[in-house]
Amino acid sequence: MPTRDRVHAFIDLVVGGAHDQAIADYYHADATMQENLKPPRVGRDALIAHERAAMARVKHIHTHTPVHVAIDGDTVAINWTFDFTSHDGITRRLIELALQSWDGDRIRTEQFFYDTATAWQVVET
Repeated sequence: MPTRDRVHAFIDLVVGGAHDQAIADYYHADATMQENLKPPRVGRDALIAHERAAMARVKHIHTHTPVHVAIDGDTVAINWTFDFTSHDGITRRLIELALQSWDGDRIRTEQFFYDTATAWQVVET
């Protein structure tokens, strides 16, 4: 079960923009990530590679500090807001809920839930 401090240290790393490092430091080697109901991505190395590819596709990612974080034993829910600025200067927003299952002090599984109809809306910066 993660401590509150451990979860918030993970959040701080993501908010600081080190998305790939957060995966390296906080996920089990066999961890999974799943977008809505799509098949999960499996394995920390694959998760890091996917994250780095996503980061390379954009000019900048601004991760807002989550307002809502729930910790209940091994289950953590985080309401994330991300602003992705493309190389041509357009900023789009993704608001998602991440539901994590922790095993000890690392994440074993994570599933993201977001409304595909409203995801990636252009926002004024």
